[in-house]
Amino acid sequence: MSTQTLYVRDHCGDFIPAPPDVVLRAAKAHLNRRVRRGAALTSPELVRNFLAVTLGDRDSEYFCVICLDTQRRFLRFVELFRGTLDAASVHPREVVKLALETPQTSAVLLAHNHPSQSGTPSAADEQITRVLRDALGLISVRVLDHFLVAGGQVVSFAELGLL
Repeated sequence: MSTQTLYVRDHCGDFIPAPPDVVLRAAKAHLNRRVRRGAALTSPELVRNFLAVTLGDRDSEYFCVICLDTQRRFLRFVELFRGTLDAASVHPREVVKLALETPQTSAVLLAHNHPSQSGTPSAADEQITRVLRDALGLISVRVLDHFLVAGGQVVSFAELGLL
């Protein structure tokens, strides 16, 4: 992997190497402009980049939901549960409630991070995915994928055959 140095101007107008926090802040701002209400999430790479920048550096586990309409357009991103270093309690009724409270939701993308940077889904991750898929199916909302964010790595449950 090649590295590239990014530069910003200092208070005198000279170019200096950009500090990592400035680069991350700019990346988050850029992705937030691209992933906004009404934007079609047709690119898996866009979703991966958004999730890596949004969840990759968290020091505790977060479980999030992205609500989509029938055309797979972005409606809402919600950090629904915050946990500890290695777990977050996920309550299916709250995920269903979120889908019902967000008009036009016909599908969701689930996402959570592993602060340990492990990109391997746990048995509990697989179990909650099945439970949520079944619960949301009762209200005709499809779970399109569940993403696991481990630093800069984003793993798709659908690609692993776990959905």
